[in-house]
Amino acid sequence: MQRRLSAFANYTIESPDGKVGYISDALFEDDHWKIRWFVINVGSWLFGHKLLIRPAALGRPDIRQRVFPVTLTKAEVEASPDISSDPPVFRQMEHGMKTVDTYVPIWDIGAFGGYSVGSSDFAIYNERETQQYHAMTNGDLHLRSGGQVIGYGIYALDGDIGHLEDFLMNDETWQIEYALVDTKNWGSGKHILIPVTDIMAIDWAGKYIRIDRTRYDIKSGPSWRKPDLSVRPVP
Repeated sequence: MQRRLSAFANYTIESPDGKVGYISDALFEDDHWKIRWFVINVGSWLFGHKLLIRPAALGRPDIRQRVFPVTLTKAEVEASPDISSDPPVFRQMEHGMKTVDTYVPIWDIGAFGGYSVGSSDFAIYNERETQQYHAMTNGDLHLRSGGQVIGYGIYALDGDIGHLEDFLMNDETWQIEYALVDTKNWGSGKHILIPVTDIMAIDWAGKYIRIDRTRYDIKSGPSWRKPDLSVRPVP
Protein backbone atom coordinates (compact mmCIF):
# COMPACT_ATOMS: atom_id res chain seq x y z
CA MET A 1 0.00 0.00 0.00
CA GLN A 2 1.22 3.49 -0.79
CA ARG A 3 1.32 6.06 1.95
CA ARG A 4 2.60 9.54 2.52
CA LEU A 5 6.03 9.52 4.11
CA SER A 6 4.97 12.05 6.73
CA ALA A 7 2.00 9.89 7.73
CA PHE A 8 4.20 7.85 10.09
CA ALA A 9 5.49 10.85 12.03
CA ASN A 10 4.98 10.38 15.79
CA TYR A 11 3.84 6.78 15.45
CA THR A 12 4.56 4.93 18.67
CA ILE A 13 7.15 2.16 18.42
CA GLU A 14 6.15 -0.86 20.47
CA SER A 15 8.47 -3.78 21.13
CA PRO A 16 7.35 -7.15 22.55
CA ASP A 17 8.26 -5.88 26.05
CA GLY A 18 6.78 -2.41 25.88
CA LYS A 19 6.77 0.97 24.19
CA VAL A 20 10.20 2.33 23.30
CA GLY A 21 9.54 5.72 21.72
CA TYR A 22 8.13 7.26 18.58
CA ILE A 23 9.13 7.90 14.97
CA SER A 24 10.60 11.38 14.55
CA ASP A 25 11.97 11.12 11.00
CA ALA A 26 12.72 8.83 8.06
CA LEU A 27 16.05 8.78 6.26
CA PHE A 28 16.05 7.85 2.60
CA GLU A 29 18.58 7.44 -0.21
CA ASP A 30 18.06 9.98 -2.98
CA ASP A 31 19.88 7.83 -5.53
CA HIS A 32 17.93 4.60 -4.96
CA TRP A 33 14.85 6.23 -3.40
CA LYS A 34 14.52 3.76 -0.60
CA ILE A 35 14.00 4.25 3.14
CA ARG A 36 17.22 3.28 4.91
CA TRP A 37 16.34 4.15 8.51
CA PHE A 38 13.52 5.28 10.70
CA VAL A 39 14.69 7.68 13.40
CA ILE A 40 13.31 6.75 16.80
CA ASN A 41 13.12 9.31 19.59
CA VAL A 42 13.27 7.24 22.77
CA GLY A 43 12.50 10.20 25.05
CA SER A 44 13.38 10.05 28.73
CA TRP A 45 14.04 6.30 28.58
CA LEU A 46 17.46 6.87 27.01
CA PHE A 47 17.84 10.58 27.73
CA GLY A 48 16.26 11.69 24.46
CA HIS A 49 18.64 9.79 22.18
CA LYS A 50 17.65 9.36 18.56
CA LEU A 51 18.31 5.82 17.38
CA LEU A 52 18.16 4.25 13.93
CA ILE A 53 15.99 1.24 13.12
CA ARG A 54 15.87 -0.55 9.78
CA PRO A 55 12.41 -0.77 8.15
CA ALA A 56 12.81 -4.57 8.10
CA ALA A 57 12.39 -4.56 11.89
CA LEU A 58 8.92 -3.01 11.63
CA GLY A 59 5.71 -4.99 11.49
CA ARG A 60 2.40 -3.87 10.02
CA PRO A 61 1.30 -0.49 11.38
CA ASP A 62 -1.89 -0.03 13.35
CA ILE A 63 -3.29 3.00 11.54
CA ARG A 64 -6.06 3.72 14.04
CA GLN A 65 -3.86 3.47 17.11
CA ARG A 66 -0.86 5.04 15.32
CA VAL A 67 1.41 2.26 16.55
CA PHE A 68 4.25 0.47 14.80
CA PRO A 69 5.19 -2.92 16.28
CA VAL A 70 8.86 -3.92 16.07
CA THR A 71 10.48 -7.32 16.36
CA LEU A 72 13.25 -5.86 18.53
CA THR A 73 13.24 -6.00 22.30
CA LYS A 74 13.93 -2.89 24.37
CA ALA A 75 17.49 -4.10 24.89
CA GLU A 76 17.95 -4.54 21.13
CA VAL A 77 16.53 -1.07 20.47
CA GLU A 78 18.93 0.35 23.06
CA ALA A 79 21.80 -1.33 21.17
CA SER A 80 20.70 0.22 17.86
CA PRO A 81 23.01 2.80 16.23
CA ASP A 82 22.66 6.46 17.13
CA ILE A 83 21.78 8.92 14.36
CA SER A 84 25.33 10.32 14.56
CA SER A 85 26.63 7.01 13.18
CA ASP A 86 24.89 7.57 9.82
CA PRO A 87 23.82 11.23 9.67
CA PRO A 88 21.74 12.64 6.81
CA VAL A 89 23.12 15.46 4.69
CA PHE A 90 21.67 18.33 6.74
CA ARG A 91 23.34 17.02 9.91
CA GLN A 92 26.63 16.53 8.07
CA MET A 93 26.50 20.11 6.82
CA GLU A 94 25.47 21.59 10.16
CA HIS A 95 28.26 19.70 11.88
CA GLY A 96 30.72 20.98 9.30
CA MET A 97 29.58 24.56 9.83
CA LYS A 98 30.04 24.29 13.58
CA THR A 99 33.52 22.82 13.36
CA VAL A 100 35.11 24.93 10.65
CA ASP A 101 37.05 28.12 11.39
CA THR A 102 34.60 31.02 11.29
CA TYR A 103 37.27 33.45 10.04
CA VAL A 104 36.42 34.91 6.63
CA PRO A 105 39.31 36.68 4.84
CA ILE A 106 39.00 40.19 3.41
CA TRP A 107 39.56 40.03 -0.34
CA ASP A 108 41.06 42.92 -2.35
CA ILE A 109 40.53 43.68 -6.00
CA GLY A 110 43.79 42.95 -7.82
CA ALA A 111 45.13 43.38 -11.32
CA PHE A 112 42.79 42.67 -14.27
CA GLY A 113 39.81 42.67 -11.88
CA GLY A 114 40.96 39.51 -10.10
CA TYR A 115 41.15 38.96 -6.37
CA SER A 116 44.25 38.98 -4.22
CA VAL A 117 44.75 38.19 -0.56
CA GLY A 118 47.67 38.05 1.83
CA SER A 119 49.47 34.71 2.17
CA SER A 120 48.40 34.24 5.79
CA ASP A 121 44.78 35.00 4.94
CA PHE A 122 44.91 32.61 2.01
CA ALA A 123 46.30 29.84 4.21
CA ILE A 124 43.45 30.30 6.70
CA TYR A 125 40.88 30.43 3.89
CA ASN A 126 42.31 27.33 2.22
CA GLU A 127 42.28 25.44 5.52
CA ARG A 128 38.67 26.42 6.13
CA GLU A 129 37.69 25.24 2.65
CA THR A 130 39.49 21.93 3.25
CA GLN A 131 37.70 21.46 6.58
CA GLN A 132 34.35 22.18 4.97
CA TYR A 133 35.09 19.69 2.19
CA HIS A 134 35.90 16.94 4.69
CA ALA A 135 32.87 17.82 6.80
CA MET A 136 30.62 17.56 3.75
CA THR A 137 32.10 14.31 2.46
CA ASN A 138 32.43 12.52 5.79
CA GLY A 139 29.17 10.73 5.22
CA ASP A 140 26.74 9.56 2.55
CA LEU A 141 25.76 12.62 0.51
CA HIS A 142 22.73 10.72 -0.79
CA LEU A 143 21.20 10.14 2.65
CA ARG A 144 18.37 12.61 3.21
CA SER A 145 16.00 13.47 6.02
CA GLY A 146 12.33 13.41 5.06
CA GLY A 147 11.58 15.92 7.80
CA GLN A 148 14.08 18.37 6.34
CA VAL A 149 13.38 17.92 2.63
CA ILE A 150 9.60 18.28 2.87
CA GLY A 151 8.89 21.94 2.21
CA TYR A 152 11.80 22.44 -0.21
CA GLY A 153 11.08 24.53 -3.30
CA ILE A 154 10.46 22.76 -6.62
CA TYR A 155 12.34 24.04 -9.67
CA ALA A 156 11.39 22.87 -13.13
CA LEU A 157 13.63 23.28 -16.17
CA ASP A 158 12.07 26.71 -16.76
CA GLY A 159 11.63 28.00 -13.23
CA ASP A 160 9.96 27.72 -9.84
CA ILE A 161 6.60 25.95 -9.65
CA GLY A 162 5.86 25.24 -5.99
CA HIS A 163 7.16 23.20 -3.08
CA LEU A 164 7.44 19.60 -1.97
CA GLU A 165 4.53 18.69 0.25
CA ASP A 166 5.40 15.03 0.77
CA PHE A 167 6.62 11.77 -0.75
CA LEU A 168 4.56 8.69 -1.50
CA MET A 169 6.14 5.39 -0.59
CA ASN A 170 5.24 1.72 -0.72
CA ASP A 171 4.96 0.52 2.89
CA GLU A 172 5.80 -3.06 1.89
CA THR A 173 8.99 -2.40 -0.07
CA TRP A 174 9.81 0.99 1.58
CA GLN A 175 10.47 2.36 -1.89
CA ILE A 176 9.68 6.06 -2.46
CA GLU A 177 7.86 6.34 -5.78
CA TYR A 178 6.37 9.81 -6.10
CA ALA A 179 6.96 13.38 -5.00
CA LEU A 180 3.79 15.21 -4.03
CA VAL A 181 4.16 18.80 -5.24
CA ASP A 182 2.00 21.73 -4.17
CA THR A 183 1.83 24.06 -7.19
CA LYS A 184 -0.23 26.86 -5.62
CA ASN A 185 2.84 29.16 -5.85
CA TRP A 186 2.38 29.02 -9.61
CA GLY A 187 -1.32 29.83 -9.50
CA SER A 188 -2.81 26.42 -10.29
CA GLY A 189 -3.42 25.32 -6.69
CA LYS A 190 -3.08 21.67 -7.70
CA HIS A 191 -1.19 18.92 -5.91
CA ILE A 192 0.75 17.03 -8.56
CA LEU A 193 2.39 13.60 -8.46
CA ILE A 194 5.88 13.45 -9.99
CA PRO A 195 7.84 10.17 -10.28
CA VAL A 196 11.01 10.47 -8.21
CA THR A 197 12.94 9.25 -11.25
CA ASP A 198 12.37 12.77 -12.66
CA ILE A 199 14.25 14.39 -9.78
CA MET A 200 17.64 15.61 -10.95
CA ALA A 201 19.08 16.95 -7.69
CA ILE A 202 18.30 18.01 -4.13
CA ASP A 203 20.13 21.13 -2.99
CA TRP A 204 20.60 21.45 0.78
CA ALA A 205 22.02 24.99 0.79
CA GLY A 206 19.33 26.42 -1.50
CA LYS A 207 16.58 24.19 -0.06
CA TYR A 208 15.18 23.25 -3.43
CA ILE A 209 14.62 20.19 -5.63
CA ARG A 210 15.30 20.32 -9.36
CA ILE A 211 12.93 18.40 -11.64
CA ASP A 212 13.74 17.24 -15.16
CA ARG A 213 10.45 18.60 -16.54
CA THR A 214 9.05 21.93 -17.67
CA ARG A 215 6.44 23.69 -15.57
CA TYR A 216 3.82 22.86 -18.18
CA ASP A 217 4.70 19.15 -18.02
CA ILE A 218 4.51 19.21 -14.22
CA LYS A 219 1.20 21.07 -14.20
CA SER A 220 -0.21 18.54 -16.69
CA GLY A 221 0.72 15.58 -14.47
CA PRO A 222 -1.70 13.47 -12.39
CA SER A 223 -3.21 15.41 -9.50
CA TRP A 224 -3.53 14.39 -5.87
CA ARG A 225 -7.01 14.65 -4.38
CA LYS A 226 -7.04 12.55 -1.20
CA PRO A 227 -5.14 12.93 2.07
CA ASP A 228 -3.86 9.35 1.75
CA LEU A 229 -3.58 6.77 -0.99
CA SER A 230 -4.78 3.18 -0.87
CA VAL A 231 -4.15 2.29 -4.51
CA ARG A 232 -1.25 2.94 -6.83
CA PRO A 233 -1.69 6.26 -8.69
CA VAL A 234 -1.81 6.22 -12.47
CA PRO A 235 1.26 8.05 -13.84
